[in-house]
Amino acid sequence: MKQSVRVRYAPSPTGHPHVGNIRTALFNWLFARRYGGSFIVRIEDTDVARKVKGAVEAILSSLRWLRLDWDEGPEVGGKYGPYFQSQRLDLYRKAAERLISQGDAYYCYCSPQRLEEMRAEQVRRKQPPGYDRHCRNLSQEERAQKEAEGVIPVVRFQTPLEGQVKFTDLIWGEVVFDHSTIDDFVLLKSDGYPTYHLASVVDDHLMEISHVLRAEEWLSSTPRHLLLYQALGFEPPQFAHLPMLLGADRAKLSKRHGAVSIVEYYEQGYLPEAMVNFLALLGWSLDDKTEILSRQELIKNFSLERVSRTAAIFNRDKLAWMNGVYIRSLTTDEFFDAAQPYLMTDELAGEALISNEKYVRALLPLVQERARTLAEVAELTQFFFVGKLDYAPDLLIGKGMTRESATQALKAGQQRLRQPEAFDAESLEAILRPLAVELGLKTGQLFGTLRVAVTGRTAAPPLFQTMSVLGKERCLRRIEASLDRLRRLSK
Repeated sequence: MKQSVRVRYAPSPTGHPHVGNIRTALFNWLFARRYGGSFIVRIEDTDVARKVKGAVEAILSSLRWLRLDWDEGPEVGGKYGPYFQSQRLDLYRKAAERLISQGDAYYCYCSPQRLEEMRAEQVRRKQPPGYDRHCRNLSQEERAQKEAEGVIPVVRFQTPLEGQVKFTDLIWGEVVFDHSTIDDFVLLKSDGYPTYHLASVVDDHLMEISHVLRAEEWLSSTPRHLLLYQALGFEPPQFAHLPMLLGADRAKLSKRHGAVSIVEYYEQGYLPEAMVNFLALLGWSLDDKTEILSRQELIKNFSLERVSRTAAIFNRDKLAWMNGVYIRSLTTDEFFDAAQPYLMTDELAGEALISNEKYVRALLPLVQERARTLAEVAELTQFFFVGKLDYAPDLLIGKGMTRESATQALKAGQQRLRQPEAFDAESLEAILRPLAVELGLKTGQLFGTLRVAVTGRTAAPPLFQTMSVLGKERCLRRIEASLDRLRRLSK
């Protein structure tokens, strides 16, 4: 990079940030970190009607959760502030007035009703939608009359009627738009707030943004922005429009594809490093095979040359798989720390954490291999905390077994388990594995029956380690309860 890299993430606080929005933030952050540049956060809060309370906090907390630190913006400041567009209105008003004085913009007095009727007529005639330039050539007298009537105008850009806008997108290559396809778009609304088009151009210039990395949906707006840059005499940044995100059904990603807000992924127990890794691969790749990449590897290798034009598929199964990989890479202490908040949401697990942390620390490694999200940990460990198990009695009778053989296996196991002083996994295996041969059972049959008796489940963590953590008294008590279930099953 010959020039100093300055990129921005500019969300609107109209709701919680969704994964596509955060993917854009991540690509900007990686680009800045890759080239030693600056990552700026700017809150574009000029859409007053759609602003959602708490959205700014959700946006910033999502960035913090993913460890996408910003060099300038809310909470950290910077010499190009303020970083809320609602605090920069005077800058946009001055830019609009300058464009009017130059003849590059004009006041439009059309009422909402007239605009609605105009659009309906365009639809009826199957014409492309766009402003019909009704106010473009109003006389001074006509403008004065409108103002005397108390009509508060908007400011529209006066798009050249002929010619083309050409630019090179860093992902899409050369792009050409005819001026005839661009209407006279609004710059300043009647409430004094700017549209995205004016505000983003003014701010990107004043904040010295070098590269604009944004979603593909803004590609068609870029000609408008370049016309504004030209009219204002500003040097435009370089543009790169990121590929769309689609669901597994190749439809545009929406709520019906599952969690869309990044906050929901935190609540569901996804690790930030897994989320960063997954999002980075939505439209970018290192090669055709590498899936797991650390944050430092992403920074070292990120480039726009490897960003695809093809829409990226948001695969929830792949995210869950990747999250499982990251969970298994945690140390036991890291896993305990990460799982704690999710265990505390479960009454029994939370009580155990408070009263017997040592017990919880001992059992958590047993489920670490199976957990795909941290939110699953409470359910996977539930049988460690309940006083009484709830399961169908016939689960105790394994394949090829009868009620009598299951009863015999449990009684024999109960007797053996009363004997050893040590109740560690190695000792338990030493006394129970030979028992299967003595009873004429396969080890899978005996262990399956014991597993159901002590956990209430047919699938659980390794049996001997589980029994060791549960402890002798709890295991014997549960086996006795299982024998009682079998007795009642025969009645």
